[in-house]
Amino acid sequence: MMHRSDNEAALQRQYYGETANEYDDAHVTERDEHYFALSFMTSVLDDLGVRSILDIGSGTGRAVLHLKQKRPDVHVVGVEPVDGLREVGYRRGLSETELVPGDVMGLQYPAGAFDLVCSFGVLHHVRHPDVAIAEMLRVAKTTIFISDCNNFGQGSFITRSTKQSLNSLRLWRCAVFLKTRGRGYTLSGGDGLAYSYSVYSNYAQVQKACDRIHVLNTGGDGRNPYRAASHVALLGIKPT
Repeated sequence: MMHRSDNEAALQRQYYGETANEYDDAHVTERDEHYFALSFMTSVLDDLGVRSILDIGSGTGRAVLHLKQKRPDVHVVGVEPVDGLREVGYRRGLSETELVPGDVMGLQYPAGAFDLVCSFGVLHHVRHPDVAIAEMLRVAKTTIFISDCNNFGQGSFITRSTKQSLNSLRLWRCAVFLKTRGRGYTLSGGDGLAYSYSVYSNYAQVQKACDRIHVLNTGGDGRNPYRAASHVALLGIKPT
């Protein structure tokens, strides 16, 4: 029997399978929030002593290719569940050992297998991001890096204030349930199946495993990223 989350994952994979050849044109630019986050992550690898990286939900391999070019001394593996996206990555020059099949909900690696585990624009496609992050934290020896949406920083000032108020009153999930008519997700031609997500929703989970956390504003402006940034990146460093 297929569970609800399994059916939703199948819909998402179908979408990316059907649009794989157009994926890079539709989703990847060198000026987007994830490229900015990736550049930042690359710049701190030496400070963190990172020599191996696992990239979750790699798509066609943008992060893997970037890291291969900028840091060929670092061992990098990308995990991507959609066959069509991996095939595009292989045509771009990645090998089958550099871009492998797999699912963040159950990574086939032992604890601490990679120094750093990262994801770029993946968690807003996952119904249970806490499970995904738990897997990322398990496999990460020292560091976790997440670049994704901050739904509470998206929209006009009034929209953001309303979202933040509902969240503080613990009513945000009810609001999403009503807005999506019980589905909990939206479907669009530009992003497939997506959930209303904020990296801040999993901040406490990462904080329990890490003694240092840094948040980077990657989209929007304002002094408080939670309140005004549409996208953020989170760097969590485990105790040594």
